[in-house]
Amino acid sequence: MKATLMFKSGDVRVVEVPDPVIQHPTEALIRVTYACVCGSDLHPYHDLEDTPEGRRMGHEAIGVVEEVGDDVRTLSVGDTVIVPFAWSDGTCAFCQDGITTSCIHGGFFDGAPSATQAEKLIVPEADGTAVTIPAGTDESYMPSLLTLSDVYLTGYHAAIRGDVGPGKIVTVIGDGAVGLSAVLASKQLGAETIILMGRHTDRTDLGRDFGATHVVAERGDEGVAKVMDITGGEGSHVVLEAVGHMPAYDQAVGIVRPGGTISRVGVPQYEEAAVGMSSLFGKNATLTGGPATVRAYLEAAIPQVLHGTIDPGRVFDREMPLDQISDAYKLMDDREALKVLIRP
Repeated sequence: MKATLMFKSGDVRVVEVPDPVIQHPTEALIRVTYACVCGSDLHPYHDLEDTPEGRRMGHEAIGVVEEVGDDVRTLSVGDTVIVPFAWSDGTCAFCQDGITTSCIHGGFFDGAPSATQAEKLIVPEADGTAVTIPAGTDESYMPSLLTLSDVYLTGYHAAIRGDVGPGKIVTVIGDGAVGLSAVLASKQLGAETIILMGRHTDRTDLGRDFGATHVVAERGDEGVAKVMDITGGEGSHVVLEAVGHMPAYDQAVGIVRPGGTISRVGVPQYEEAAVGMSSLFGKNATLTGGPATVRAYLEAAIPQVLHGTIDPGRVFDREMPLDQISDAYKLMDDREALKVLIRP
């Protein structure tokens, strides 16, 4: 079968690899029908060291079940399923607490032996991981349903961890697909003032459609000053950081109001963050966030898509075949595409 491998920064190829085979009774074999490139895929695209064996890429997928292991009970051959970016058993103590990304039998597809930017995929812990889409669902819903494997529910996770709700001023840092999803989720959770910090007009226009009431294109100290001006000098109750780089975190610290919350879902590309007297401690501010517990939210989100309550699939502005995925990476890296849908 064809699969996407990255061999070093900037070197993404589609190559022939052996078809995956079920090796454990809790696994399922999926034929991938929809995949995509994620903003977090650009991190190794920028800095992956030489990897002669190649790193398997991709962690978002919809597909059709082709085979199930002997212990799989909730899936049947022919089911169309959403595959979240992390697998989980659904039964361990952490899964029961809703922290599915910390499952004791779990893991992450990106870089794993079986990843989603491919024609086929092995799903470990299939009963706890894959979620069936209702039979007969129209194809037009698939892009939005695909966002439930990661990007929309990552934005939603940021908002949930940040306790977004009515009466809260929310600032979203980052106009990528996750940031825009955080805007949409904040609107769904009742926020009335939503400030989007981004400088790409085509993206911030979509952010306004999703619910942003203000757009701040400035960065750094100038961006902080603009947000403080919008909030009457008080700052934001909730800051959703969807970038993962230190300047974005510094902006978040600058604009969170005393007693407020910073919720991070941009994968941190740094090891240390300011938490002392002059940053979080002095403000009595909370720092939260982490890998989105997508699986815990999936069942509730599917009807929202199918009933038209949300349309997060609008973040996809390109569609390309798997054979052209290297071009998809470049388009996203060059900011010529927001998020690329891949059809294997």
